Amino acid sequence: MTNPIFRRISRLADEQGVRAFVVGGYVRDHYLRRPSTDIDVVVVGSGIALAEALGRELKAKVSVFKTFGTAMVRAGGVEVEFVGARRESYTRDSRKPEVEPGTLEDDQRRRDFTINAMAWSLNEATFGELVDPFDGMSDLEECIIRTPCDPDITFSDDPLRMMRAVRFASQLGFTIEEETFEAIRRNAERIRIVSRERIATELNKIVLSPVPSMGFELLELTGLLKLIFPELHNLKGVEKRGKHAHKDNFFHTLKVLDNVSRRSDDLWLRWAAILHDIGKPQTKAYDPRIGWTFHGHEVVGSKMVPGIFRQLKLPLNEHMKFVQKLVFLHLRPIILSEDLVTDSAVRRLLFEAGDDVEALMTLCEADITSGIDAKVKRYLANFELVRRKMKDLEERDRIRNFQPPITGELIMETYGIGPCRVIGDIKEVIKNAILDGEIPNEYDAAYGLMERLAAERGLTKKG
Repeated sequence: MTNPIFRRISRLADEQGVRAFVVGGYVRDHYLRRPSTDIDVVVVGSGIALAEALGRELKAKVSVFKTFGTAMVRAGGVEVEFVGARRESYTRDSRKPEVEPGTLEDDQRRRDFTINAMAWSLNEATFGELVDPFDGMSDLEECIIRTPCDPDITFSDDPLRMMRAVRFASQLGFTIEEETFEAIRRNAERIRIVSRERIATELNKIVLSPVPSMGFELLELTGLLKLIFPELHNLKGVEKRGKHAHKDNFFHTLKVLDNVSRRSDDLWLRWAAILHDIGKPQTKAYDPRIGWTFHGHEVVGSKMVPGIFRQLKLPLNEHMKFVQKLVFLHLRPIILSEDLVTDSAVRRLLFEAGDDVEALMTLCEADITSGIDAKVKRYLANFELVRRKMKDLEERDRIRNFQPPITGELIMETYGIGPCRVIGDIKEVIKNAILDGEIPNEYDAAYGLMERLAAERGLTKKG
């Protein structure tokens, strides 16, 4: 408790004659040696009055939320939230509690997990003493997620806590204690009363955890995944016919997600990994000669992305378009690496992927999950060849994000015609000629081709 703000709060609490405690995540993260700038202070009395006294002393702004009985002070690079100690009771159809003043232990009892219910005293006489009525320290040392009270009541009262249990397990690498885990399974259906926005917040934290597959496996094992994200749940399972069996696409997806996570902490690249094979259940077919196929799953999957983002309350903006693009293109580098790597094919990949080509290559390399080392090495070596060819062509041809030098407006102006199909045809031929290396990506060469194409179509220059 070296932050000087604690001593200030201590003195002010004693002056007001109230007991004050740091509680929750800041205490937990201190013992886990994780950085934290959010401090929660519980006051047995008025949290708002103590916050306002601190604000006056620090000359800092105090944000008061009277409806919730809380106040926030931002100072010295930290946020301190003050709340009066309280006890809570819930109705069956809502996760919004009835609140009344309570003791410190009442407040600790309402916390979600034992590791989040530990508190430090701030009053001078007991400054820094740990108050741990539910033995959260032992659970912290044993890496266990456990509820302070009956887990069925904890999760039924506020079902979002089930997502939080999975999220903390995934973020911290902890195990959910057996009775707590079983209570999540028993209460999984209660997740339906939680808003999609709150679920999405927890889901994104799971996606950003060090080994996100751990969180998704727990969501599947507890029965939560099929309720909040059925499309991912539907990837699970292996179907066999004769000698043919396909891989379990759920576990394959989790391997790809972990592979991406080792390479990048970009949330949306990780979402592209989660959704890259999402179209496989809809495209699965059996061919007696070659076995199971998933032809066109990248096209179907990319079309599913907006609906999934809408359902999960993820943003329908450039992040969604980025994920959609990567899902659509994720097979392209693999196909390139299997065939002779032609300049034309690489130019087209650069053109379609644009500035996202590096993210696409990261996803494709992560998608190689074979247990056969020689196969993995061969693919990765071929990807390296594709990367080198991309670099050479980009330096030479400037293809990434290029716009053909000849515009529709120029064609209409040159030949005195209005918008029509022939303009699109000419532009498309010029674009393909550049991508195929038939002409350089230069204005004069493109203009000359435009003149030839216009003459073939009977167009004459105006004037």
